[in-house]
Amino acid sequence: MDMPELQGYSGIVRKLLEQENISIGDEIEIISDGRKYRGILMARYELADPNYITLKLSNGYNIGIRVAENTSISKISAGAKPMFMRPPKPQTLSGLPNVIIISTGGTIASRVEYRTGAVRPALNADDLLAIVPELAEIAKIDTEVLYSLFSENVQVQHWIGMAEAVDHFIHKGVDGVVLTHGTDTMGYTAAALSFALQKPPVPIVLVGAQRSSDRPSSDAATNLIAAVATAAKAPFGEVVVAMHKWHSDDIIALHRGTRVIKLHTSSRDAFRSVNSRPIAYYQHGELKVVANDLNPRGSNNYTYKPKFDERAFLVKFFPSMKPDILSILADSGIRGFIIEGTGLGHVSSDWVPIIRELTERGIFVGMTSQCKFGRVNMNVYDTGRDLLKAGVVPLDDMLSEVALVKLMWTLGNLGEGAGLEEIKKLMLMNIAGEIYSRSLPNTDSW
Repeated sequence: MDMPELQGYSGIVRKLLEQENISIGDEIEIISDGRKYRGILMARYELADPNYITLKLSNGYNIGIRVAENTSISKISAGAKPMFMRPPKPQTLSGLPNVIIISTGGTIASRVEYRTGAVRPALNADDLLAIVPELAEIAKIDTEVLYSLFSENVQVQHWIGMAEAVDHFIHKGVDGVVLTHGTDTMGYTAAALSFALQKPPVPIVLVGAQRSSDRPSSDAATNLIAAVATAAKAPFGEVVVAMHKWHSDDIIALHRGTRVIKLHTSSRDAFRSVNSRPIAYYQHGELKVVANDLNPRGSNNYTYKPKFDERAFLVKFFPSMKPDILSILADSGIRGFIIEGTGLGHVSSDWVPIIRELTERGIFVGMTSQCKFGRVNMNVYDTGRDLLKAGVVPLDDMLSEVALVKLMWTLGNLGEGAGLEEIKKLMLMNIAGEIYSRSLPNTDSW
């Protein structure tokens, strides 16, 4: 019998647990090598040693117990299933802007189940509204659960689904849109929506959390409040990411969707605008706009282009990397490459002949830099000039991740018959602020 409750367990250990009808969260007793252990069965990593059981003891510590031939396991009591009791939904004031919160998943829509210690998706958009009652004073909130995904599972079809949902609510007349999203790939999604939903008439705000909503150090509530306030009141119609500017709760930064990247695995201020400043900041109920090149709220220039082609590939160059991988990928059907080169935009000189062959076949090759700040300039050194002659297109100060998303979008919207010059022209066109006339220093201020 397949028991999804036994996450991470396999082989003889899983068989023993199944025989005793044991699930994650049950209180069990293990006798092994003459020693007796009692505690709560916890989920475990699937790639860990399969012969161990993870147990949470009554003192709160977790231990791993090796299962041997003489090990016996018995269930003492069934564990309570993880559940979340939603608080009452707050009353909404009249006359407030209408904001839709679209839930797609991520840590901001997760809770820690402390009986087992697991982090699991357990909140939908209504739950978020109920546990952050301050939102009822900012806007009239409607909610929509679109996906329940950790962001590593978001794919191109989900970008398209998000764009369709946002477009639907724009046409219904909402004053702003908030999408809750996992932080790990939120930058990719922000870029995708920036190209799919150009010059929108209302703010489109992606928001996440580095720590789940029930942790004392959670950033979920403050990020969500800032996101809803931006969606409701901001004077611009842009795709932005709302996340902490610093470790404290004082300031939330609003980053342009094509200029933001996650630079820290766990810190509250993980997100940074690169080669630009954030669009705005939110602090203690006040939204301060600091950029002046923004699409205004109510813009009549809204363009909806949600097509993407997955046949694009991001290649990070490293010393001794062989160029043959490009030919292999091209033969598998890849239509274009973004190469993340060194410094001003370089790869080894032995890549030049392969790249020339690819561009002669009509396969796009764009160059970005592994340096997060600054811009590509391939005219400085011989290797760069040779790469230009081979057909490489320098992509200025575009982020590598954004360049990949833009190439997918470009290929999707131009279609199968697009020529190299058409692709190049669109890739070098500034669509959503992904290319700046000059790079700004990495400084900003409230």
